[in-house]
Amino acid sequence: MRRRELLLGVAGAAALSIAAASPAAAAWRQTDARERFAALVKESQKADDALNPLRLARRGQRPTGDVFIDPQGEAYARQFGTQKRAELNALSAIDRASLPEGDQIAYDVFRYQAEKAVEEIDSGLHAIRNKAPLNASFGLHVEFPDYMTSAQFKSVQDYELGLAQLEGFTAFMNDTVKRLEQGMAEGYHQPKIVVTNVLAQVEAFLALPVEDNPLYAPATRFPDAIGAADRTRLEAAYRKAVQDGAYPAYDQWRVFLRERYLPTATDGAGLWAMKDGARVYAADLVRHTTTTMSAEEIHRLGVSEVARIRAEMEESRKAAGFTGDLPAFFEHIRTEPSFYYTEPKDLIDHFERIEAKVWQRMPELFSRRPRAEFEVRPLPALGDQRGTGYYRSGPPDASEPGVLYFNMAMLNTRPIPTLETLALHEGVPGHHYQSSLVQEDESLPDLLRFRLAPATAYTEGWGLYAESLGKDLGLFTDPYQWFGHLDMEMLRAVRLVVDTGLHALRWDRQQAIDYMLANTSMAQRDVVVEIDRYITNAGQACAYKVGELKLQELRGRATQKLGDRFDIRHFHDQVLDTGALPLDVLEAKIDRWLAAAA
Repeated sequence: MRRRELLLGVAGAAALSIAAASPAAAAWRQTDARERFAALVKESQKADDALNPLRLARRGQRPTGDVFIDPQGEAYARQFGTQKRAELNALSAIDRASLPEGDQIAYDVFRYQAEKAVEEIDSGLHAIRNKAPLNASFGLHVEFPDYMTSAQFKSVQDYELGLAQLEGFTAFMNDTVKRLEQGMAEGYHQPKIVVTNVLAQVEAFLALPVEDNPLYAPATRFPDAIGAADRTRLEAAYRKAVQDGAYPAYDQWRVFLRERYLPTATDGAGLWAMKDGARVYAADLVRHTTTTMSAEEIHRLGVSEVARIRAEMEESRKAAGFTGDLPAFFEHIRTEPSFYYTEPKDLIDHFERIEAKVWQRMPELFSRRPRAEFEVRPLPALGDQRGTGYYRSGPPDASEPGVLYFNMAMLNTRPIPTLETLALHEGVPGHHYQSSLVQEDESLPDLLRFRLAPATAYTEGWGLYAESLGKDLGLFTDPYQWFGHLDMEMLRAVRLVVDTGLHALRWDRQQAIDYMLANTSMAQRDVVVEIDRYITNAGQACAYKVGELKLQELRGRATQKLGDRFDIRHFHDQVLDTGALPLDVLEAKIDRWLAAAA
């Protein structure tokens, strides 16, 4: 009997082994892994949204918990770190190999994001950044007013939410002064130019009457659904919040920055001059390029690209019939009045003509079209230190357009020959096209639809890659437009040199300005704004070229591998249909696609 039981046991185990290897069992394991991963991503998104209610509101969704959480506070860091460590533990229990390919990509992105977040907090870098948080380009002191200007408040509840957010923002402003004081006490000081640029923004804010203040903007555009009594009450509430809350908070910044912080600021323009700055910059390069390239490697790449593009510029100068040398051609572009618009409407009309022309040829290169429209609007107040402008996507339901906010104060420094390239980068097929496609794709998890922060090299690399498609899309038909394209590509190559020069090689601000003036046709004022942006946002400027070169490399690989079977539309689908990815995740995806097509 004992022998029979043993034989039955062996036979049963064999049967179970065979069953486990069957297609049905494999499908069950895949379903189980997929359901657990989907649940983990959903809970992660819910937790992230709870910690970032303002980001949730930007997507047109109402926060269910706190309406404003200080992203620089210690409580935020503790909670976020605990959350991400728990998510990594849960992720390790899910068999990646059991997931379908699309979910494997999401798995890789999820792990990448969580690991980088934990590294940032556990290494102390998050705390260091928050002790030196001034940022004229993307600081919340300018980002929140932008939000209040563009937010679509449609009900009394929306307006009440805005008031609560405004109260939280005022508290953030006050707490930032305390963090700056703590940073000073511990030896963390930012460059003088960063402080003076932020101070200029603060003073511009305080100079605005309440009625023109962006924080008051919701009270100037009530929808018809809100009655007179509620309008009167809400208008008074917004006026009081700005007068009694925001203005005193900004004034506290003004006094503190001018009298206490500026005298202690560093003369050096780069992170090398700040305590722990070298470590911060190394992390910035990893975060923005999603590679392990060192500052020295990136610098050498930039020098090489500058030389290559400069040679093409010489050929373009000759094609334009200009008899002087390249520096003289730069000066011609800077000073010829016919190269500049004087009225914002003329520039906006030009962008509309470019987009209409591009869409005629888009089906030759792309298989899809997003629902969201694209518009160009003037940059909101407090924008003079923020460069030419920036793109902001609309809500996922395409009820509002994606918008390029253009700094109309810089009309006289943005040459018309560069506008086709700028439209490609910011609009179609650049940022607007890429972000709208992925936001509107409800089959993707929110993880891939909305989380763009760790993939600057992808998003900006795609924008620069989109510029390279101009000739195929019917643009760059005269030598000056082509030179404008090269000029903007040169800008991105120069960025590799000056960003690493400023933050790692101890360049001073003037050295960086001189290098950019010598290699582009940009006006002095534009160059100064650009360099100050790199000083404030270390590493971000390196993402453009690093990302674009990787995309060109992958396209070349696909062309060589597929030969006559290569279809540019299919390649673009592969690059775009899973959202913004770290470059190594994107490369692995393209390699799998090519292997399957072999």
